[in-house]
Amino acid sequence: MPMRILIAGARGMLGTDLVEELGPAHQVAGLGHGDLDITDAEHCKARVFEVHPEIVINAAAMTDVDGCESREEEAFLVNGHGAGNLAAAAAAIGSAVIHFSTDYIFDGTKDEPYCEEDTPNPRSIYGKSKLAGEQLVRAFCADHLILRTSWVFGSHGKNFIRTIAQAARRRGTLRVVNDQRGSPTCTIDLARYTRRMLEAGCRGTYHLTNSGSCTWYELAARVVEWLGLDVPVLPVASTEYPRPASRPANSVLANGRLARERFPLMRPWQEAAEEYVKTGLRRVTNDE
Repeated sequence: MPMRILIAGARGMLGTDLVEELGPAHQVAGLGHGDLDITDAEHCKARVFEVHPEIVINAAAMTDVDGCESREEEAFLVNGHGAGNLAAAAAAIGSAVIHFSTDYIFDGTKDEPYCEEDTPNPRSIYGKSKLAGEQLVRAFCADHLILRTSWVFGSHGKNFIRTIAQAARRRGTLRVVNDQRGSPTCTIDLARYTRRMLEAGCRGTYHLTNSGSCTWYELAARVVEWLGLDVPVLPVASTEYPRPASRPANSVLANGRLARERFPLMRPWQEAAEEYVKTGLRRVTNDE
């Protein structure tokens, strides 16, 4: 049965793929920042009431991890209060809300992948603001689905794989940190599974990433290999590249609830990333 769905952040990397995935089967209103400012509670409420969707999806976020450190107020306004504004507006008309969160709500000190039940302890403003968004979504809309994901890449925005590809074409040697581990996740896969979970009526908090994990160095080395470039990639410690925001050493998310509820896990990150490098990434490069 087709549903009426509002997608906030519809022009972003994930939002674009959500519109493309959900559009053929449902009535989708994809709203970018110019159409819907989630930081303005009254404007947000008015737009949600106007569309009157059954499902509100929040794909809008401030994702500049280092930028959040110097723009803390903006980070909390967008990632925290903005998410809360959407959730409150959805609840006011009896709609459900789907909200995307991040692996960076964890501190990275655990030796094993993080489960949905693990206690968050973010180390960065970005992580803290995203955790605030989760908390406000739960507080304002009981009918919610929170999807935590990680290391996202896709054809419609900036991401690590695209940055590495550009750098590999310009430089003789790449030096990439090898002491941070996570699960690269493709926005196409994320959009497909969001649709699957939405249509199955899933609620609560889930981890949703491509299967497997790697370090940034391991990912960079594979990207260079898939591009067929003869460029050395050297592993280095994070201390060699100090950044404004602290990153968790281990932010791998265990897709525990998916497994327990007998959903098939998402495909391995290697398969998704190679496909992106050889198709989506080259399509983006050719368009530039």
